[in-house]
Amino acid sequence: MALTSLDRKLIGWSALFVASQLNIARLLGPAAPRVLEAQTAFSAGSYTAVLDKMDAADTARYRSHFYPDFVHPAIYAIALSTGTRRLAELTPMSPTTRRVFTAAPVVSAAGDYVENVVGLYLLDHRDRITDTTVRATSTVSVTKWVLALGTLGFLSQGFVRVWAKSLLRR
Repeated sequence: MALTSLDRKLIGWSALFVASQLNIARLLGPAAPRVLEAQTAFSAGSYTAVLDKMDAADTARYRSHFYPDFVHPAIYAIALSTGTRRLAELTPMSPTTRRVFTAAPVVSAAGDYVENVVGLYLLDHRDRITDTTVRATSTVSVTKWVLALGTLGFLSQGFVRVWAKSLLRR
């Protein structure tokens, strides 16, 4: 099977996603676990406790990850949406399914931007950390993860089936 233009775009955006994710992990270093903890905190107390676990160096690392994370969501949204378009070329997919799995990463990325803005704001305005703000932001974060990982799971199983069929035909 020869690579199509869409295959090359998918490979390129996927490689860019991996590089972006590795860069964010590098910037975070030992503060990396704090990101998931903050994203899944559902009270002001637990969110504040996450921030309190960080020393000055960890806080600087945590803050530094937000800036590349303002580009990262666009990268993964494009990669996942491109994957959906390519899978739809290779296997039967209803228009509704295609629309859902093309839109889900875009909605996920939008949630990621909201999460980043609020995260940066709360880092500098700890007096504004409230249960309501944390619950709303964590709900956005969890939804973002479900949409992005759900799309990735859908694409993974779809491409595995396509590749398996291709190998069996040989």
